Amino acid sequence: MRVDLNADLGETVAGVPTADDEAMFAVISSANVACGAHAGDAASMRDAVERAARFGVAVGAHPSYDDRAHFGRARRDPAPADLRASVAAQLDALAAAGADIRYVKPHGALYHAVIDDPPQARAVTAAVADLSARLGRALPVLGMTGAIAEAAASAGLPFVHEAFLDRGYTARGSLVPRGEPGALVDDPAVVADRALRLVRAGEVEAVDGTRIAVDAASLCLHGDTPSAVAMARAVRAALDTAGVTVRAPW
Repeated sequence: MRVDLNADLGETVAGVPTADDEAMFAVISSANVACGAHAGDAASMRDAVERAARFGVAVGAHPSYDDRAHFGRARRDPAPADLRASVAAQLDALAAAGADIRYVKPHGALYHAVIDDPPQARAVTAAVADLSARLGRALPVLGMTGAIAEAAASAGLPFVHEAFLDRGYTARGSLVPRGEPGALVDDPAVVADRALRLVRAGEVEAVDGTRIAVDAASLCLHGDTPSAVAMARAVRAALDTAGVTVRAPW
């Protein structure tokens, strides 16, 4: 058994980290690095690249809406051309910081928008395809099933499915919106059990008890959750004990 463990990192705000990146990099296999739109800057990107090299972690780009005021978590409706240019600029910024970008995962509201908004999904994958062409290799897109998966396939990009360990699921398989009951899961033991269940049975339990089938190659934890480090360590320990190899697929 093998699975990827990813986390959103490099998310500094006004120069202050929102997560304990040093501790998180020590237990994950892939890092979704903020590219300056919702959080982060050139310095934080360079720091993330350095940590990734030190801990043997794959670097993924984590582009978002240009929305630092809301940490990229407010839905926007940009023109597709503008969104494509914004995502392209963010990917270029991370590459300029020395990153060997291995995949791309949209952040926050953009992540959810590209699930059900084909024009935005195509704008994001177009930017990824542009960088892929320059690199000479197709960059995978990481996310949940929807328009983004279809757009990635149309653009000739691999699509990798992920599941969330620290977010609640609705019975329909979507994430419970932040601010609603059950949106966040922050008990390390519960999160570790969810990781094992996802790897072994390919399922997660929704907030109403419904069992949802999830075929995920990557499991996500949010670095800015207060108990993120404890959860990440509990997940990694549980996976290691169960004989599950934690390794990036890119």
